[in-house]
Amino acid sequence: MKRTQLSEKQIIDILKEAEAGAVATDLCRRHGMSSATYYAWKAKFGGLEVVGRQTAFGHWTGRTRA
Repeated sequence: MKRTQLSEKQIIDILKEAEAGAVATDLCRRHGMSSATYYAWKAKFGGLEVVGRQTAFGHWTGRTRA
């Protein structure tokens, strides 16, 4: 199976779908991931939001200037 890397925003959007009432197994099937991955993301990213240009962890996206 091909491994893809999703951005934090994409992961949080998937988790928001689940919070809105989507079934976890259907989400996993639709996005091509295992249920173990879903629950690991839920433990790591649950309750976080992406705000503006800053990610949920407080890191700025893009390059920084010195």
